[in-house]
Amino acid sequence: MKYLLLICHDGQGYDATPEQLDATPWAEEMDGRGIRLMGNRTRESSDATTVRVRDGALLLTDGPFAETKEQMAGFDVIECADLDEAVEVASKHPVAKYGMVEVRPFWTD
Repeated sequence: MKYLLLICHDGQGYDATPEQLDATPWAEEMDGRGIRLMGNRTRESSDATTVRVRDGALLLTDGPFAETKEQMAGFDVIECADLDEAVEVASKHPVAKYGMVEVRPFWTD
């Protein structure tokens, strides 16, 4: 089953060193296990744009648009046997120690 990992944090690394926050070792491990299909960092929320169409009119909102402390900082698409494995993979991501990793299954028919 495929899962989307939304990597979120509030921009604070707390007491972590740059090496502790580096996701490269995690990505290399998951790539080596054949779990990580793709992933990347995203730009700051201030660079985001939301798109809505209401009554035929295009409505754009420039970021930041959410009133939350944590913002999406990146994503990964993984393929795991089940949710338990996806949670194990997410728990190993360095951002899980100071931010959050949301695990969402892809919609399947």
